[in-house]
Amino acid sequence: MVPSLSPKMSKVELRAAMRRARKSYVASLDSSERETRERALAVVIWPLASQARCFAIYSPVGSEIDPRLVTSRHDCPSTAYPAFTDATAQMTFRSGLCAEDCPVGGVQPPPQAIAVIPELVFVPLLAVDPVGNRLGQGGGHYDRALPALRTNGATLIGIGWEMQRLDFALPADPWDVPLDGFASPSGLEMFS
Repeated sequence: MVPSLSPKMSKVELRAAMRRARKSYVASLDSSERETRERALAVVIWPLASQARCFAIYSPVGSEIDPRLVTSRHDCPSTAYPAFTDATAQMTFRSGLCAEDCPVGGVQPPPQAIAVIPELVFVPLLAVDPVGNRLGQGGGHYDRALPALRTNGATLIGIGWEMQRLDFALPADPWDVPLDGFASPSGLEMFS
């Protein structure tokens, strides 16, 4: 468990504490250790990714773990990334390489890239609890996209550093969609 966290904290307080904790954790890793851990994440998520016709990952920002090494295999299935026409637009997924700045941070495929509905989505997060409740950045982009993805049968796997897996329940709102699992460099945990 990350120090100074409490199940009594609000989502706003938890977000601030988890941003600080994740930033501090990543700052404690030298570049070689960070790369080794991100390669370990790629090994953990590859068995799921390799079984999908199309899976979605994201372009990391700041101290987020980088899932993109999973795409370095020659036999990698179709990969999609979140994409936005502007910062207030609904998030969609586009297949292909990231080639332009994304209005909400990171990079995304260009507008002419094919829009897809991935069957597996690796979801960024600040924290996840024992039953798959996710604490996101607070922008609501994934919160708005996950219900339709779930309706279409997508498997939703949160990814992050081990310290992002909390041992207490996160506050959940009615619109929150629980994740199916959580992957870190240490392994994959599926929620029931």
